[in-house]
Amino acid sequence: MVDYRDRSETRVSGLKVVVVGATGNVGTSLVRALSQEPSVGSVLGLARRPCELSVDKTRWASVDIGDPDAGLDVHFRGADAVVNLAWLFQPTHDPVTTWRTNVSGGMRVFDAVAAARVPALIHASSVGAYSPGPKDRFVDESWPTHGWPEAAYCREKAYLERVLDAFEEQHAAVRVVRMRPGFLFKRESASEQRRLFAGPLLPQRLARPSLIPAFPDVPGLRFQALHTDDAADAYRRAVLRPLRGAFNLAADPVIDVKEIADLLHARAVRLPLPTLRSALAAAWHLHLVPASPQLFDAVLRLPLLDTTRALTELDWAPQYSATEAVAEFLRGLQEIAGEDTAPLAPRLPGGRARELVTGVGRRP
Repeated sequence: MVDYRDRSETRVSGLKVVVVGATGNVGTSLVRALSQEPSVGSVLGLARRPCELSVDKTRWASVDIGDPDAGLDVHFRGADAVVNLAWLFQPTHDPVTTWRTNVSGGMRVFDAVAAARVPALIHASSVGAYSPGPKDRFVDESWPTHGWPEAAYCREKAYLERVLDAFEEQHAAVRVVRMRPGFLFKRESASEQRRLFAGPLLPQRLARPSLIPAFPDVPGLRFQALHTDDAADAYRRAVLRPLRGAFNLAADPVIDVKEIADLLHARAVRLPLPTLRSALAAAWHLHLVPASPQLFDAVLRLPLLDTTRALTELDWAPQYSATEAVAEFLRGLQEIAGEDTAPLAPRLPGGRARELVTGVGRRP
């Protein structure tokens, strides 16, 4: 049991933590962070596809939250906290499929938490849940979370925010934490993120300084990034501390065209926004790239996040700068980096040819 008399991280022992969506970018970092935490006794990692990754204190089970008969409450019984990271980015051409997993599946996770009487639920929301906001100042967790309605990712993240509003009213005994990070990068996520957002036509090994002469200077392209391990540390702290509510997560500096061009040793070249968006839309409709033009529109409208609450109440601070996180990701692209899980595999069976044949932007 958690002792709420103080806020130190040594007040708990032998916690059982269940991580849903444990084999992806954030999940692999989080199970490692939890395994190194003395207060955590065991970690159960749940994922749609089998996993044999060896991590101390961690065992694995295959569960598809998109399945109405997933039986999640069985896995949640006796847990002190459930962390919900599960998310399906593809197929972008079939938003009904992503809705079934992300929204309907997320609701199954929440219902199972209540049924199993789990005292804490930590949910992975996102900067994408926020309504469009300013690029010249920072917004705190009170900024509206209505998303950008044209982008499926933002619609789904925002909808789950409303579901959690109702859940908190109905289950006041459950401590609910919502994490809203910026873009998350690490070396091992590079190949997965290439598949999810750029597709098979991006030559990974060419994503290095001096080989990309120019980078498009897109008006409004300013966003925040964070190393995935730093995000995992914030999740770990949220498991251990008796806190509720939402936390923005991001590192300095804000990433803009100049930062990216400097990392690539490239020249920023102004490109009219309608031209770039039209090209992206055409490539998406032709199944040449998986990222939809609506997601691109959303990125240009995302607000910048004020992380004061995480810094003060979680006593959290990123160990990597945003520039270092993006640079590590770029190195991972060059090295075709990955990890021994299905989502993070550096190469998939059949390679890029299979990505093209099976249809870019479809479910992996």
